[in-house]
Amino acid sequence: MRIPSIAKSIVSGLAAGATAAVTAVQDSVITTGEGVTIALAVLGAWGITYAVPNRPRTEA
Repeated sequence: MRIPSIAKSIVSGLAAGATAAVTAVQDSVITTGEGVTIALAVLGAWGITYAVPNRPRTEA
């Protein structure tokens, strides 16, 4: 099964954003800085995951 790079990057962005959001909500308030951190986590995960190629399949 071949998973496209865009699908992997969306899932990784959601995971990174959720992790940052859970950490930010610990005090029941999301500040501007925490919002920026969440956005940067999502964008960073999208970019890094999309840019790194899959390992080529080897034929046995």
